[in-house]
Amino acid sequence: MGFFAKKGPSGFSSCSTAEEVTQGIDGTGLTAIVTGASSGIGVETARVLALRGVHVVMAVRNVDAGTKIKEAILQKNPTSKLEVMELDLSSMESVRKFATEYNSSRLPLNILVYKDFPAYGQSKLANILHANELARCFKEEGVDITANSLHPGAISTNIMRHHSIMHGLSNLIGKFVLKSIAQGAATTCYVALHPQVKGISGEYFSDSNVAKTVTSHAKDAELAKKLWDFSASLTQPK
Repeated sequence: MGFFAKKGPSGFSSCSTAEEVTQGIDGTGLTAIVTGASSGIGVETARVLALRGVHVVMAVRNVDAGTKIKEAILQKNPTSKLEVMELDLSSMESVRKFATEYNSSRLPLNILVYKDFPAYGQSKLANILHANELARCFKEEGVDITANSLHPGAISTNIMRHHSIMHGLSNLIGKFVLKSIAQGAATTCYVALHPQVKGISGEYFSDSNVAKTVTSHAKDAELAKKLWDFSASLTQPK
């Protein structure tokens, strides 16, 4: 993918891989929690961060699958620091149940009528909004921590496995128009480790470069605050 990809100000492009954007970087002393680390770009992200000396905690739903991935990574890099952590699905279910009982009119996002593709898009918007609000909170409180969001790019993974036609098309044409797994993990690894990102907060990255968000909603500070407050209400004990 990306035969004619143009390099951005960072020196990287959509063709860059996770190993390329972290080449020569020492992540020793850092800890990263990687969700979805048992498949797709999560595996590559965990592998490359561990390769650079980062202590990686693999947060997965399937501990057996996560353990196999961990062992596979350690076979190639025995000195890697890797742990497997199970995501608490019971807690996630309690949050979902609470959300269905919540008055959705308090938030200008349709969270109760579930349709897979619109819901997926809303979840990505929520990621950006949460990162922006977190960055604002850190700045307001004078905390020296950064928070950013990113788009890994269009990648051929198993996310379409329950849509047979789309999954088939993705596999058929993916190698020509979609990113590889190694390219898909690049931006995450770049934002996590590269010195160019030091001190940058509240930004949106794509193809290992600062990019413009694709929707005006993503820049809506009021919406970000409403989503933050709504999320906080979901996690408060009754």
